[in-house]
Amino acid sequence: MTNMLVPLMILALAFAPGLLWLWYFYKRDKLEPEPLNLIRNSFLWGMAAVIPVVLIEQPFLPKNAVSASVIVAPVVEELAKFLVVWLTVYRNREFDEPMDGVVYAASTALGFASLENVFYLFSFSNTPEEFVTVAVMRAVLSVPAHPLFSSMWGFALGFAKFSDEVTARKLIVSGLSLSMALHAAFNLACQSGPFWAVGMLVLVPLLWWLVNRRIKQALAASRHITLPGDEPRNTDV
Repeated sequence: MTNMLVPLMILALAFAPGLLWLWYFYKRDKLEPEPLNLIRNSFLWGMAAVIPVVLIEQPFLPKNAVSASVIVAPVVEELAKFLVVWLTVYRNREFDEPMDGVVYAASTALGFASLENVFYLFSFSNTPEEFVTVAVMRAVLSVPAHPLFSSMWGFALGFAKFSDEVTARKLIVSGLSLSMALHAAFNLACQSGPFWAVGMLVLVPLLWWLVNRRIKQALAASRHITLPGDEPRNTDV
């Protein structure tokens, strides 16, 4: 019985941070929250994206783990998460305001991060001290970092949908590039030994500032805003 409970507990602890952060990003969509079934599907598709990403990244790991972490992983992972949103929910009629890009990017990224967290926690479960350290650090840093990176291209997608083709392309390229650069900087900080804490003290507040700024801009551009004295807008046309 005990042997069965341990992996179940690890699994629950691995998914708990992702689900809590998912709730946080979902609640930031104050004007017209997205359907829960689409949020769930994005989360699950984000989990599924881990499989091709692992297959692509695996050949690079034995050669140079640092280069794989700083160069290969940011490009492959952000592109994979982007394609999930692009191919599944981007053309859905519910994707009807800029904030939706951030929400679906975050939910997809958290699905990805949650399954990735499962692998990490099972890998570092040799001693209770090691497990607790890894679980806490990933819950407050690595897991939320994924939606913070992906919000850059999610924000871009949110505005790209309502822009002309040339502008949309530029927005998406710049959003993807920024997400990959931030992801690379985060992974580099994680690889910097005793200096990693300094890197995190600079990078994590910057990530949150960038995301909060984009959320405010996305909400301000929503078609669902009703100003004082305005009649509610008909959002079905």
